[in-house]
Amino acid sequence: MTKLAIIYYSSTGNTHALAQAVAEGAEAEGAETRVRRVKEIAPDSAIDSRPAWRAHVEATRNAPEADLADLEWADGFVFGTPTRFGLPAAQLKQFLDQSGGLWATGKLQDKPVAAFTGAGNPHGGQEATLLALNTMFYHWGSIIVPAGYTDAAFKAAGGNPYGLSFTAGADGLSAEVLAAGRALGAKVARYAAVIGPARARLAGGAK
Repeated sequence: MTKLAIIYYSSTGNTHALAQAVAEGAEAEGAETRVRRVKEIAPDSAIDSRPAWRAHVEATRNAPEADLADLEWADGFVFGTPTRFGLPAAQLKQFLDQSGGLWATGKLQDKPVAAFTGAGNPHGGQEATLLALNTMFYHWGSIIVPAGYTDAAFKAAGGNPYGLSFTAGADGLSAEVLAAGRALGAKVARYAAVIGPARARLAGGAK
């Protein structure tokens, strides 16, 4: 069975909800998924400054936390983060920065990967955040799976070709964005189902 790791950081819940939609799409393609949140490293003073942030921290306190073993386990990845000044959130970046050992031993190369992000306004740095994440994936040697214009669901959600992005509203995510999340999960799962067995053969020395 194809294995997909969906690893994300969410402060107030929107990225969390989209991660769940990505998993639904991957599972509809027959993939086994691990949805994992990265560790919260912000101080309580910052979290308490936004009631929605504190509420989400409490609501997900017992949710599984991402571990580097999840990256080694997976045949493919999808990463999610809110944008922070056009960059990934520090919480996700800290997790990714610990991947050097896996990278050095080839445990991340040739695995399909995609990303999603969101901000509070349509031009809040979403594309820059996705491109920043892709830069790391180049170093990993992973196979970037862009949203492109390959599914009507991506266009309905805003049409970002670099990955999936959303504009956060007071009412949470739209049905169109959630549908695009499912489409992204399904797409990465399909790539992983094809590439995973070939990668395994190469790792085993098969010709």
